[in-house]
Amino acid sequence: MKRTRRAVLAGATAVGVVGAAGCLDDDAPDTGEYDCDTEPASPDLEYRPVLGDPDSDIVVQVFEDFTCGACANFKLDEYPAIRDAHIDTEQIRYEHWDFPIPVNEEWAVPVASAARGVGAREGDEAFSAFASEVYRHHGSYSLDAIGTAAEAAGADPCAAIADAEARSYEEALMSDREDGVSIGIQGTPTVLVNGEVVDSSADAVADAVDAAQP
Repeated sequence: MKRTRRAVLAGATAVGVVGAAGCLDDDAPDTGEYDCDTEPASPDLEYRPVLGDPDSDIVVQVFEDFTCGACANFKLDEYPAIRDAHIDTEQIRYEHWDFPIPVNEEWAVPVASAARGVGAREGDEAFSAFASEVYRHHGSYSLDAIGTAAEAAGADPCAAIADAEARSYEEALMSDREDGVSIGIQGTPTVLVNGEVVDSSADAVADAVDAAQP
């Protein structure tokens, strides 16, 4: 790299929920500039981003499209509270599922591919960090934005850019989407707690998690 200055759906009984097409402000953070010549590695198509307690009886699945404005709002505004209350305390198994609608056909699969690649190489925490950072660039995605988000997550920016350009994880992303369609999901973000759709807010997730406690 040359850098210049600059699991199985558990008991799903979902009904379709369409995410709002919200948008973020147009004040995306600055990006670095990357001059990369990196070949994409073979993708780990079995990789599933999971946080919290992998053996928890309470499973929260979140279907997202990285080009969905409502998903960006969820990740930046609601997810931190979910993480503090339920993931870091290991109350739940939190699973990321991709559901490229796509809102933006140019970037939905490339950004999600970069995210999966970061996670497969660097682990679930790096995936989470990349996802939160790259959503800050929603509405102004670029390869440099992907590289910047990867670097912020402690990952190789050129490897992330290579995955984006090659759409390395498209097969896995489409498999997620097919599973979502099979249970009636129509939009993003869609949040399920033990297979039941709940509102995509930290408060709604907290209520559902509390209700699911043994």
